[in-house]
Amino acid sequence: MTEFRRILLEGAPVLTTRHGDELVAGDGRSVGIDEAIHLAPCEPTKIIAVHLNYDSRTQEFMTRLPPAPTYFHKPITALNAHKGAVVRPDRCKWLNYEGEIVIVIGRTCRNIAPDEAADYIAGYTVGNDYGLHDFRDTDAGSMLRVKGADTLAPIGPGLITDWDFRGKQIRTIVNGVVRQDDTTDGMEWNMHYLVADIARTITLVPGDILFSGTPATSRTVYPGDVVEVEVEGLGTLSNHIVQGPTPIRADVGAQPTESEEVISTAKGGDWEFRGIRTPSKDLYPSLVEEK
Repeated sequence: MTEFRRILLEGAPVLTTRHGDELVAGDGRSVGIDEAIHLAPCEPTKIIAVHLNYDSRTQEFMTRLPPAPTYFHKPITALNAHKGAVVRPDRCKWLNYEGEIVIVIGRTCRNIAPDEAADYIAGYTVGNDYGLHDFRDTDAGSMLRVKGADTLAPIGPGLITDWDFRGKQIRTIVNGVVRQDDTTDGMEWNMHYLVADIARTITLVPGDILFSGTPATSRTVYPGDVVEVEVEGLGTLSNHIVQGPTPIRADVGAQPTESEEVISTAKGGDWEFRGIRTPSKDLYPSLVEEK
């Protein structure tokens, strides 16, 4: 396996290779990992994410997986990096982490079989698919404002090649406390399947990324919190939450809400309203069992 990291070196973005605790550029310049200013390890034209994939997540929301994966799109302006600040806009309360493994495309990819997908994957990195559930009542279908706000797609710290995704642990840690803990064996659809599925109709190009789903217990985080996503063999992505300097404008568009659906999603499927556990009906309304 080889680990590549993009960093800001003397004011310019540079691709480096990790050698122990040093990041070495192609011209020989080096910097210590702890001193480096990290950038996202690739430059995507598309950020695609799967809604549900882990069994623990579907169990938590008392629902079932659809017959095939469903997806949403995050704007590239949401891209963030290792040690970057994740901004919770003023007037919003329900910002949740979602620790994930991210697939990075290495070759132009269209109309391939799952068993061919490995040849089109450059490698893997760690991601956190943050969601701003204050906009869930408005954008639950597209997830655009829920998942697409600036800074809500940190990935990194590096791109790892030749990594086997099978049987790997994934954990999310908030202020030193483990909040998510699962393995990739809990995924319904593996990395190769996801790439082949998207590439049936959408051309993927080098640098494009796919978030592969999150385990159970996505929860709300707050300004000042430090959130780490740790994946076996890929390293640890660390970010901190900050309060946005300006409020969501009140003179245009749908406003942040705090409905039962918003709160139940933010707090998890086991949160109770009047003694009734509320599944996430907005994702797959035809597949949620009535309670």
